[in-house]
Amino acid sequence: MATGAHESVFNDVHDWLNAGKRVWLCTITETWGSSPRPAGSWLAVSSDGDWSGSVSGGCLEEDLLNRCIAGGPEQLQFIDYGISDQDRDDFRLPCGGHIRLLVEPLFPERDLPHVDVVLEALQARNPVARIVSLATGIAQCEPAGNRQGGLTVDDQVLRHDLVPEFRLLLVGAGEVARYVGEFARAADFSVTLCEPRSRFSEGWVHTGLPLIQALPDDLVSRSFDDPWAGVLALAHDPRVDDMALMAALKSGASYVGAMGSARTSAQRRNRLASLGVTDEQLGRLRAPIGIDIPSKTPAEIAISVVADLIVVRQHLRVARPSL
Repeated sequence: MATGAHESVFNDVHDWLNAGKRVWLCTITETWGSSPRPAGSWLAVSSDGDWSGSVSGGCLEEDLLNRCIAGGPEQLQFIDYGISDQDRDDFRLPCGGHIRLLVEPLFPERDLPHVDVVLEALQARNPVARIVSLATGIAQCEPAGNRQGGLTVDDQVLRHDLVPEFRLLLVGAGEVARYVGEFARAADFSVTLCEPRSRFSEGWVHTGLPLIQALPDDLVSRSFDDPWAGVLALAHDPRVDDMALMAALKSGASYVGAMGSARTSAQRRNRLASLGVTDEQLGRLRAPIGIDIPSKTPAEIAISVVADLIVVRQHLRVARPSL
């Protein structure tokens, strides 16, 4: 499950608990063989049948919804799917797949404060660990430090390290930005589009991707200065792109990319160097942006860009040391 999906699920859990509803949080703790979702993926179900998240391609959700709505467990419960051939047939699990989930009952009075603490940490861009006692079902939190996600279970506790959602700043309104925004949000990235040029911002008609008319360097320093952030210069205008890149290359953002040909990218590097950007900082610049598929149309370019972003997000835990 992508990082942003955890925060989204817990926002829903918060709303349900705050409304006085019971909630069951289903967490994949282990997988064997072929599995559609990794360990750590969540499905949350409320006592009214509301649901959020995913633990399979749809083959397990209906069974879990029925279990919880009919009267979910009052204590922690492990559930295994895919142990028998009948299991795999009933739930259409991939061949050989075996999934173990922990169903965790959450109560409004007891667990809402815990959910608040988790959300406050993630919204402050701080990794946080949920540590659930398997004996009592009580969940606690602690800072996760440089841990970059992951889940472990032993005889006593489940520890789930959560990281903030991966935020993207797209600089420059256009068809590439439109498609990058659509594809990236589908892949659980949080997306902000920035366009300081009034001619472009006033003519933006794609309401599904709201636009902020602001200077990109201010936005970078305010909201995109940590490892769970990326800045994409897509304006194809040096006056706009260079402003964003100078700030982004000096920031903590783990992904900084710019659209353009190899020739344009070389000219951009020379220009940024003349403006005081160091060789080390320029080494972080992904330009031309995206995976070389090769691509020409705006949608194809966007696919190559989002694919590259997914690779970086997946390997972020490797790129930064664990405690």
